[in-house]
Amino acid sequence: MKYLFVKGNDPQAPTLVLFHGTGGTERDLLPLAERISPDSSVLSLRGNVLENGMPRFFRRLAEGVFDIEDLIFRTKEVNDYLYEAAAEYGFDRGNLVAVGYSNGANIAGSLLYHYKDALRGAILHHPMVPRRGIELPDLSAVPVFIGAGRNDPLCSPQESEELNRQLSEAGADVMLHWESFGHQLTASEVDAAAAWYRQTFTD
Repeated sequence: MKYLFVKGNDPQAPTLVLFHGTGGTERDLLPLAERISPDSSVLSLRGNVLENGMPRFFRRLAEGVFDIEDLIFRTKEVNDYLYEAAAEYGFDRGNLVAVGYSNGANIAGSLLYHYKDALRGAILHHPMVPRRGIELPDLSAVPVFIGAGRNDPLCSPQESEELNRQLSEAGADVMLHWESFGHQLTASEVDAAAAWYRQTFTD
C-alpha cells in the first residue's frame, strides 16, 4: 500500500491511522492528526482502488452502493497491512486509533465490523453503515466518535443513527456528534473530535 509514516514524540500515545476520502491522498488528513494528537505517530494510507483516477479504499457500484465483495477483500488487505507496518516501524498494533473521512471512514468502520481488536478506537467523519446483516465482533472496549451532518446528502441522518445503533449494540462506546451542515468536514467537527479524543485517551 502507498502510505506515509511519521514517528511521534510519545511512544505510549496511540498511533493514528488516517484514511482519506474519495480522491484524496495520504497527506489530506495530516492537519487533523496534528489537531487531534500532535505527539502521536501517524500512519496515513492511500486507497488502493481508483475510480475515474481518484483513489478510494474500495469499489462501489453506484453512489452509496458498496461493492461488498471488494469491501471485504480490501478490509482484510488493510487489516493485514497494519500488522506488517507495526512490525516494520515498531508501533503497538493494539494501540491504533483510526481517523477517517467519508470513504476512509467507511473502510475504518469496516475494520470494526469485521475484526475484533482491529482498532483501539475510531474517529469516523461522515461514515455510512459498511455492511448489514452480519454479527459484529465484541466492541465493548472500543470508543468511537461519529461526526455526522443533519443536511448530508450522501449520508442521511438515518444512516448515521443506524451506524450508531449497530456499533452501540456491539458494545462500543459511541459519541454521535451532529453538525447542521452537509458532507463537508468542518473546523467545529474536527474540534469536537479532538476534544473527544483528549477526554477518551489522555484524561
